[in-house]
Amino acid sequence: MNTALLESLRDKLAGDGREASVAHGLVAVELAANAVLPTATRLKTEHAFDLLLDVTAVDWPQREPRFDVVWHFYSTRDFVRIRLKTRVPAADPVVDTLISLYGSAHFMERECHDMYGIRFRGNADLRPILLYEGFEGHPLRKDYPKRREQPLVSYRK
Repeated sequence: MNTALLESLRDKLAGDGREASVAHGLVAVELAANAVLPTATRLKTEHAFDLLLDVTAVDWPQREPRFDVVWHFYSTRDFVRIRLKTRVPAADPVVDTLISLYGSAHFMERECHDMYGIRFRGNADLRPILLYEGFEGHPLRKDYPKRREQPLVSYRK
């Protein structure tokens, strides 16, 4: 692990209201929702984070803003990972899409929308990817009832 590189990245991304730390060989940056796209752009163009590994969320039902939206990136040049995280409220869980930077964001954002109800501004295709059309709710939200009955839908032929 290149500790000097991780420390350098942390120092470059800290500031402007952002928190950055290094833990377990990973730089983690917490930032405002409107800073996600500019920061991801900077990561890709200036620091060679050319691979989007994952988009997910964490539900904190007792906290406001309720959701953390989390992105993991990897640099195939420097062999390091970085995590971006932002908070969004339950009333309007929206962040900008990263499709313009990473084509794989199409599918990862659809999955996050399916499971948590997070909307990605600029992603025009948030159809269900893991669930079926007509599924009600978001099953990874902590207030989703375990034994909830879903409406019956007819199969398309």
